[in-house]
This record gives sequence, structure tokens and C-alpha cells, in this order.
Amino acid sequence: MAEMLKTNPDKGIDDDDSNILDRKNVFGSNTYPRKKGRSFWRFLLDACRDTTLIILMVAAAASLALGIKTEGIKEGWYDGGSIALAVIIVIVVTAISDYKQSLQFQNLNEEKQNIQLEVVRGGRRVEISIFDIVVGDVIPLKIGDQVPADGILISGHSLSIDESSMTGESKIVHKDHKSPFLMSGCKVADGYGTMLATSVGIHTEWGLLMASISEDNGEETPLQVRLNGVATFIGIVGLVVAVSVLVILLVRFFTGHTEDDEGNVEFIAGKTSVGDAVDGAIKIFTVAVTIVVVAVPEGLPLAVTLTLAYSMRKMMSDKALVRRLSACETMGSATTICSDKTGTLTLNLMTVVEAYICGKKNDPPNATSALPPTIVSLLIESVAQNTTGSVFLPDGGKDVEVSGSPTEKAILQWGVNLGMNFEAVRSESVIIHAFPFNSEKKRGGVAVKRPDSEVNVHWKGAAEIVLAQCTRYMDSDGQLVPLHEEKMEYFKKAIEDMAAGSLRCVAIAYRPCEPDSVPTDEDDLAQWELPEGDLVLLAIVGLKDPCREGVRQAVELCVKAGVKVRMVTGDNLQTAKAIALECGILGSNADAEEPNLIEGKSFRAMTDAQRLEVCERISVMGRSSPNDKLLLVQALRKRGHVVAVTGDGTNDAPALHEADIGLAMGIQGTEVAKESSDIIILDDNFASVVKVVRWGRSVYANIQKFIQFQLTVNVAALVINVVAAVSSGDVPLNAVQLLWVNLIMDTLGALALATEPPTDHLMDRHPVGRREPLITNIMWRNLLIQAIYQVTVLLVLNFRGREILHLQHDSDERAKKVKNTLIFNAFVFAQIFNEFNARKPDEMNVFKGVTKNRLFMGIVGLTIVLQVVIVMFLGKFTTTTRLSWQLWLVSIVIGFISWPLAVVGKLIPVSQKPFSEYFTDIFASCGSRRRKEGGNEDE
Repeated sequence: MAEMLKTNPDKGIDDDDSNILDRKNVFGSNTYPRKKGRSFWRFLLDACRDTTLIILMVAAAASLALGIKTEGIKEGWYDGGSIALAVIIVIVVTAISDYKQSLQFQNLNEEKQNIQLEVVRGGRRVEISIFDIVVGDVIPLKIGDQVPADGILISGHSLSIDESSMTGESKIVHKDHKSPFLMSGCKVADGYGTMLATSVGIHTEWGLLMASISEDNGEETPLQVRLNGVATFIGIVGLVVAVSVLVILLVRFFTGHTEDDEGNVEFIAGKTSVGDAVDGAIKIFTVAVTIVVVAVPEGLPLAVTLTLAYSMRKMMSDKALVRRLSACETMGSATTICSDKTGTLTLNLMTVVEAYICGKKNDPPNATSALPPTIVSLLIESVAQNTTGSVFLPDGGKDVEVSGSPTEKAILQWGVNLGMNFEAVRSESVIIHAFPFNSEKKRGGVAVKRPDSEVNVHWKGAAEIVLAQCTRYMDSDGQLVPLHEEKMEYFKKAIEDMAAGSLRCVAIAYRPCEPDSVPTDEDDLAQWELPEGDLVLLAIVGLKDPCREGVRQAVELCVKAGVKVRMVTGDNLQTAKAIALECGILGSNADAEEPNLIEGKSFRAMTDAQRLEVCERISVMGRSSPNDKLLLVQALRKRGHVVAVTGDGTNDAPALHEADIGLAMGIQGTEVAKESSDIIILDDNFASVVKVVRWGRSVYANIQKFIQFQLTVNVAALVINVVAAVSSGDVPLNAVQLLWVNLIMDTLGALALATEPPTDHLMDRHPVGRREPLITNIMWRNLLIQAIYQVTVLLVLNFRGREILHLQHDSDERAKKVKNTLIFNAFVFAQIFNEFNARKPDEMNVFKGVTKNRLFMGIVGLTIVLQVVIVMFLGKFTTTTRLSWQLWLVSIVIGFISWPLAVVGKLIPVSQKPFSEYFTDIFASCGSRRRKEGGNEDE
């Protein structure tokens, strides 16, 4: 097969562009056609289905027909046409906004599919995108990987594949030369090996399946669900008010209590024509509809979509890929982060800095002059064969290229420094059986058949665990010496000293096997358990992995924000303690005592009740298995914590899934871990995890800003129109004007406030509780102060505006038009100024950082320009008239007063207890009093 595909099972294809391009042209690329997302026209159709807008369109049609009938086509189309045009603008703007968000989510979904993996080309391992794999590629596979193409197994050890994604059966399938076929999209459940790609893209079963599936972006986050509920409730209140106003106005109209601008009664029974009566009724109906328009806050769910889309895009540049939308907002509520050590808190750039060989410290660790040739040979054999990494020696005397996991790379580099020729050692002996590294047992081993037919079993893993299985060691003469108690204590002390210096300790041991004890039958060999006891210790090495720059500051920021950071690592407890002190997870040596430190096996052995008691105090868990991490997550969640967990291994999947927010590592993480996660940290850096917390809090804060802004507009407009309608039978803010206000507060307001970038101030607060109300007491205070101010000023203008503005000498129609235009203009400017207040609900300086948010400034500028155009040039459509510069100044001053008013309002203290709880207490006390009175009556 390899010969037919012009590839080499060991070295892969030639790594030149023309060869790869030819293969793509002949066999296709490893991509598949995606089903097209929803078109713009579908979004336009959805926007047209809004019930409120449909009612408005009916009202517009009726108004248009009556206007043309009574005033002729030249003058009569303005009222109905204006409403229709305003509705069309709202529909188009909503559709454009939704369509753009859909495209953003589509792009992020494509980013999720772009897996990075290693292939062998020209003899060296290179990292490429899964989309760049071609037929003929040789692909190394290890536990947790996704099979990236259809192919056949070249070689493998204990390789097991989870084919449930293709077959629907959860049975794990063992792969060997009898069953060598591998299907794209399946996951490596255990073992390791290499495969030859024979089909890619649409020519694979997985490609055909994926091409038939369209991406679904219909996920609703918990916050969206809550906001939909809030919007529905407010909409119902608005509808009830509108129906009440409709009934009151119709009763007033048909009982002869409604007068026109000249003071004439509009309806006189038996005298008014049917056409005039219907015309009057439709005008009243339009007034009621405008109340519904302004009452329904349909911008709330839109604001969530906008802020989530904006945050997801920005989080990508902060090295975080969001896989599940709900994680964005949940991360803002995180109260604890359970973090891995290696690669997350540390750099994952390991080097061997200490080595104990032949019963003593070998200084420097790669010196071989004082070592017997036997132990050097055994060490080199162990390092070269018991690994999933590789070493490539380029032509021309260039530096050796080492690939694999950071631990493997460090040990392979140490082997090269000892004089190892990787290819030569691998070709001299053959691996007959392997026990892949297991995070439960903390070690991995191989059985190697040498040229002389002897079999050596090599083990490598956690130093104290491998050491416990050793009974002998090799001395400086190359002799095997019993590992008596004194020497055992010496090695244990060496491990403790290295761990205290924050080194990862790895022991290398072997055991010669009698040929008779090794199965010869292939099936028996596949089931053979490698001997684990009676080992000969060859070396204990210490690997240095320095802390990441900025991690200490990130941990301190978490502490300030009320988020507890816990280290959960498979490493030695002493190593973990040293790193925790360095990173600031343990503040001092006083903190680095029990019960802040615990081993996984101790936690595992506790009862559920004991775990619940202890989990709060744990800062560092060492020698933990993935199951220990899962138990810790479960215990913390039962204690009411919102838990974020980092993970990279396949066995971390249950903990990532169980946590409120699963954070998989983008570089070291397996595909299984990534698929179980909510967010992928692309650079494996803890500082990026903290940035995700900031963004999560920003999402929640931005939604709250928008709620405060929109509800202020809702309350003010609703009260003004209802009071005016009930008292005088007319409204100062008509349908077209309110549709413009609706556009300001829904689409433009959401866009301006939902895209506020996160600030450091967000990390000065404690996490938002699971059940904390969306509208806080601070928001209620701000909202009510502004709404009361706007309602008071605008109602005074409505009822006393003619006298205040000295319009007594103007005609009634002219005076009414000027007064209503000023109310409309002042109302819009009040919202523009209040938009700045909404940026900082709990800070005095609402202008901080405003110039950096160009979108906010642009939207405010656009709103002002459009408002000037509407008032000055579109009067016939909006039933407004041009205002003098003095009245423009009055409008701006009315809006401006909201700024000092907001400052004064923030000086008013508010209770920590949510207002909703006061109502609950009142109802509860009323209920108990009623029950008590009922009891007295019974007596």
C-alpha cells in the first residue's frame, strides 16, 4: 500500500509543496463541504414575524387607507407611510444584526474543527492542521487523539479505538495487523501507534457524515433564558396597560369626552359619520399599539447575543476558544479554579537538571565518564524504546530535533546527551509488548527483544512509585546490588530534596526476563501483563519546569476577586508544594501545612461527608488521579461553589464534564479532553484562564448595564404615554417616534453597551452568586432616579409646556406640535446622556475609558446626527416641527442634568438584601397573619 501511494512507512511522504499539492489534486483535501448557514433572507423573515411589528403594520395599513380616503393621496399617506417605513427600518436593522452574529458563530465553529496534530514527513515530525493531511501521510497516534483520516495501522502497541462516533456502539475495538483499519473521527482510547492515511475529506465515512450535518447555533444560555422570561413578563405588563388604555380611550371617545385640537367634541352619537368614528377608533388603537411597542423590551435577548459574540471574538485574541456559549457567562461566577500544574502554572519546558545513577548523584547529569558501559547501554535502550516521542537528526550537522510530550522530550534530550543514537537503538531491538503510560498507575513500560533474543522489561514513571517496585540497583562497577533499607532511604531523601526544589522526579528501572516466561503465541502476548516487581533501579532524574511569567500576579488577581485557586497535580506533593509557594497559591510556609496539602489517595479514601468537610481547605492536591480530581469537583459543587477545572488528558474528561466550566489545554490537551470542555485555553497558560474570568464577568456586567438603560426608557416612555393618554386622550410620543426610540435602545443601545471591554474594576468584586437577581439594588436605585426625573420633566412639559415655552400666541396646532417635538427631542437626549450613566452603574466617573470604546462613541455620535436629521428634515414622517436653537439647548440641558443627578444618586446607600426578598418577606408575613386569623376564627 505504501509503495502504491509513493510513501515510506517510517519516514512518510516528502515534505515539499508540489508533492502535497499533487496529492490534494489526485486524492482530495481533508475538508468537506459544509451545509450553508441560514441566509440573510431567513433572518429578514424571522424579524417580520415579530408580533408587535405585525400589529403595527396592520395599524399602518389601516391608517394609510383612512388617510388617503379623508385627505387624498398627496397628504394622506404620511401617517401610515411613516409607521410602515419605521417598521421596515427596524426589521432590516434587526435582520442585519442577527445575520452578522450568525456569521461570527459560524467562523468560531470552524475554528473548533481546526485541530493541530503531528505527522511524519521526510523523516521528521511536523505539526500541521488536520485540514492539511493528505493521502500517504504517516500519522503518530496516542491516547486521546482523534483519528484524522481513514487509514491502516502501520504499527501499534495496546492500541484501542473508540468507534462509537461512527458505529454507535460504545465497545472499544483493539487494533492490530488482524484488524488494521482505522476510521476518521474515532478516538484513541488506549495505547499508541502509527497509521497510513488512505482516504481524506469527503472520501471518508466521517466526511460524508459531517457534510450532511449543519452547525446549530441555536443554543440558548441560562442568561438568555432568564432574560427571555424578564422580557415576556414586562411585555405582558405592557400589554395589560395598553389594553386598559385602549378601553379607557374608546369609552371616552364614544361617550363624547374626547376633544380635537380646536376643542370640538370628536364623537357625537347619531351625528358623527361611520368613517370619522372608525378613523378616531383607529387613532386610539395606534396609541395603544405604541404603548406595547415601547413596553416590550425585545432588545434584552439581542444584547446577550451581541455581548456573547463580541466576547467570544475578543477571547480568541486572549487565547481562549469558547466551545459552549453558556461558559462565557458562567465563568464570571466562578468561585474556585482547580488548575493543573504542568504547562498551566509552569512553562512546560522541561530539562533534566539532576540525576542519581549507580547509587549516587551524577554531576553533571549527562556525564558518562564515571559510569560503567552496562548501565549507559541499558539507560539508552530504556530511553529510546520506552517513549512515545522521537528524535530526528537533520542532514548537514544541524541540531537534533526532539518531539513528544515535554517530559518525553526532556528525557530523550538527556539520552542524546548520554550518547544515544535513537534510530540505531530502535532498529537493534524490537518492542514485543507495551504498557502505555497510565495516569492511574503513574508509569509506563515496554518489553524489548534484543538481538541476542534476550528480553528486557523497561519501566519509567513517578519516582517513588517505581522505586517501591525495585529490589536492586546497579553500582559503579556494573554489579547488581540489593536495595537494602539504608540505600532505599537515601533514594527517598534524594527524591524529597529534588521535589523540594520544585523538580519533577522520574525513575527509570528495568528487569531481565527469562525467555520461558515470555509468551510466544501472539494472542497470549497481547494479553501478557508486564512484570512490575523485582526491578533493577537504573536512574532517578529531576526535571526542572520553571513557573510561567505572570502566573503569580494572575493568582493574586484571583484572590483579590474572591476566586480560590487550587492546584491539582499528578506530581509529588513536595514538588507541588514548592511550585504552589512560588506561584502564590500558598501564601507562606505557614499555609503550606496540613490540611491545605493532601495526597490524592488520602482524599480518595475519605467518606463523602469527610470530603465535603475537607475540600474547602485544600489548596494543593498531589499525586492525584483524574478520579481524585472528579471527586474534588463534586465535593466543591455540593458545597455551593461554581467550579472551573483545567485538564489535558483523556481521563480528565469526566472532571471537565462535571465542572461548571471545563477548561481544556489547547497545546497539550487531547481531543477527548477538548471535546468534554467548554473553553479551550489555546496557550495552556493560567494567566489566560484569569482573562476568561474577566471576560465572563464582563458579559454579566454588560448585560446589567443594558438592562438598566433599557428599563429606564421603558418605564419613562410607558408612564408618560399612559398618563397623557388617560388624562387628555392623546399621547406626546407617537408610533414613529417610539419606533425610533426603540431602535436607539434596542439595537444601537445593545451594540454600544454590550461591547464594553472588561476593566480591572470587575476583578475588585466577589463572584456573582448562582441565584443573585439580574437587577441589583444599585440598578433599581439608578433606574428609578432617572425614570422619575424623565417622567416628571416631560409630563410638566406635556401639561404646562405651552405656558412655560410662551406659546400662547401660536395656533393650537402649532403650539401642540412644538411642545410634542420638544418632549420627543428631550426624551431622546435624556437617553443619550443616560447611556453614559449606564456604562458605570456603581462608579462615579462614568467617562473612564469611554474614548477607547470607539464603537460606543460612534453609536452616540450617529444617534445625535440622526436625531438632528429627523427633527430638522423629516417632520412630515415623524409629526415633528423644526425647533429653534433655544429649544435645542433646552433639550440638551434636560439630558445633561441626568449626569449630576446620577452622581447624587450614587451617594444614596442601598441595602445588600435584594428588593425581591423584601416582597417575599412581606407576602410571607401576610400569609402567616392570614393563617393566624383563620386559626382564631376556627377557635
